[in-house]
Amino acid sequence: MLLDVFLPIGLLIVVAKLLEGALSRFGLSSIIAYTLTGVLLGPSTGIVEPNHDLNLFLEIGIFVLFFLVGLDEIDVPGFVATMRGRYFAAAIISVLISLVAALSVTSDIFGVDLELGLAFDEALALAGILSLSSLGLAAKVLSDAGTLKQPIGLKIFTIVVIAEIASLLVVGFTIGEHGHDLSAVTVLTLLGKIIAFVVVAWLLSAKVLPVVIVSLQRVFNVPELSFGLLLGGLFLVVVGAENMGLHGTIGALLFGAALSGLSQGVRDDIMPGMRSASEGFFVPLFFASAGLHFDLSFMDLAPATAAALVLVPLAGKFAGAFIGTYVTRIDAPFALATGLMSKGVAEIAFLLVLLESGTIPKEIFSLLVLTMFGYILFMPAILNFAVKRAVLPDHPSLPETVTPSFARYALDGVKVRTVLDATREYPGSETSVVDFIDAWTVPNQHDYLVVDDGKVSGIVSTGGLRSVRRGADAAATLGEVMRASTLTAQPEEPIHDALERMAGAPQTVIPVADPESGHFLGSVTSADVSHLVVLMDEIQAELERMEAEEP
Repeated sequence: MLLDVFLPIGLLIVVAKLLEGALSRFGLSSIIAYTLTGVLLGPSTGIVEPNHDLNLFLEIGIFVLFFLVGLDEIDVPGFVATMRGRYFAAAIISVLISLVAALSVTSDIFGVDLELGLAFDEALALAGILSLSSLGLAAKVLSDAGTLKQPIGLKIFTIVVIAEIASLLVVGFTIGEHGHDLSAVTVLTLLGKIIAFVVVAWLLSAKVLPVVIVSLQRVFNVPELSFGLLLGGLFLVVVGAENMGLHGTIGALLFGAALSGLSQGVRDDIMPGMRSASEGFFVPLFFASAGLHFDLSFMDLAPATAAALVLVPLAGKFAGAFIGTYVTRIDAPFALATGLMSKGVAEIAFLLVLLESGTIPKEIFSLLVLTMFGYILFMPAILNFAVKRAVLPDHPSLPETVTPSFARYALDGVKVRTVLDATREYPGSETSVVDFIDAWTVPNQHDYLVVDDGKVSGIVSTGGLRSVRRGADAAATLGEVMRASTLTAQPEEPIHDALERMAGAPQTVIPVADPESGHFLGSVTSADVSHLVVLMDEIQAELERMEAEEP
């Protein structure tokens, strides 16, 4: 019995990690190495076959994988903070067009029947999976090429994070075990359950659990306490999601997303154990198990069906991405559209969920997994080509809000003091609204500090002030319309921690104070971080020019 359980697990993990090391020399993704391990040990040789015990570890691997996706890629505060900008509009247009294109082949509502036999909610779930973008893949490609810290990298990162969350909302709504009756009552009931679960799970995960973990670590000297609490919390959230009609993977995704806003110090304290177990055991085993289900049965599909499932979502994805960026007049639409084409990892996981639930047959699963391999293999080179060919103006239009997740990826090690502007002048509470709007406001900044005698009195937003200016209170002062500013940053903390609090408020400026005296030192705005990205790019370009001129 033990031989039947542990022998296949041991073989899959050992071969997966060895193959990862071998393929990494050729620049190939670890996901390809893990999945090929399953193909080699499973369908190709018959050494390992899927069984009940292996599937149990597979289920755990799925949940851990989606926890990491939520932790590393889902930036909900950043998503909310970008809602008033062009990048949000471009991403939503892209998702809608690609979703409709994919739905045209996964269902028959547009008159095209590929005889997949899917109910509408199942067809919508599959279409949502085919519409996904992968922030992790895009960020890794840009980081490896050294372009993530450039303005074009910031643009691509921002639009991809919005598109990924929007597509995941569609998948999360349709992939649960709630039957095929999508009447108005069913949809509203499901939506109410989802909202209730999200609110409760988010509060417990983001506000309660981190405090409990840190407090218990101070009281109890227990090895890997945080790892045990996180893993146990993950499984409890998964069970809660299943009981509310959602798939457990969505609960795991939400759990990771709720913890993504942890400060760097807390993250360093509680995450090492979870990440080591995930990257060394659960994730390799999961993708290797996915490879066990892969075979050449897709060759039995009608050529028209196979071509439609591969090419129509591909064309719809690129067309939607290009149209979205073009109509919103964002610079470098081709490069941004190519960035939105990054995909492959989460899609394989979701496809395996659909296979295990009996939603899609093995023929469709194998075809689409092979398609995702193509994305993983070829999109990095295509994205780098598009980025190199992108031509930006001297003063490119950057996102109005820099998401905290971008700072975690691209500005690791950058402190608040690096971005702090200690020379900026501020209006006082006696400044009139009219004078403030005429003399103090600048483009792409929505929030401003009000400072009196070297102390922050409050914060004002331009949106509300313009309505005051047009009304009967046009003579009002800032002191009458400002709100209290409760956020504060410290000079030595990571910049992404400050951005996390700004996005959660939400506001685009944060005062910086000395941690000991509380003395006001200056402020940091989202625009300051954008300007830092531009400055870093200009410095790098100048260094390259100087190196080229050296004899």
